[in-house]
Amino acid sequence: MSNPSTASYRSVAVCRPGNFTDLRGRRVRLTAEDLAAVAANFDAAFHMPTVNLDHREDGPALGVVEGFSVASVIKAADAAVKAADVQLMTVHLAMAIGGKGFVSFTGDVAAVEEAVQVGAAVIEKRGLLVEKVVIPRPRREIVREFV
Repeated sequence: MSNPSTASYRSVAVCRPGNFTDLRGRRVRLTAEDLAAVAANFDAAFHMPTVNLDHREDGPALGVVEGFSVASVIKAADAAVKAADVQLMTVHLAMAIGGKGFVSFTGDVAAVEEAVQVGAAVIEKRGLLVEKVVIPRPRREIVREFV
């Protein structure tokens, strides 16, 4: 593994300036200056990256589990990453979508299938599962929506 202080990184846009709705349903405007300040203050020792920035069409699978409860989605994410060798991409929790949330993973197909099954089972126990899906080789346009 490279030393973070000597590794070279590509410049990748993971967010763009514009108007967004935050997790509490409030409208928020992010400027280029806001995003630059976030990037300047990012510390990998305290903020785990949640996206795979090197996703290729022949690369890892994408798995998504959606539920009707914020707590159940968090529990599902925890159980899934403990059960399978996957990278957690995002845990999206939002009041603006009726209290629903989703978690997404990436990794090899078998690991993502296991993570999705385990995560979905946690939510399904409470009768709150909305949907689950594994996409073996998602196109970049699909992955880009998660970034």
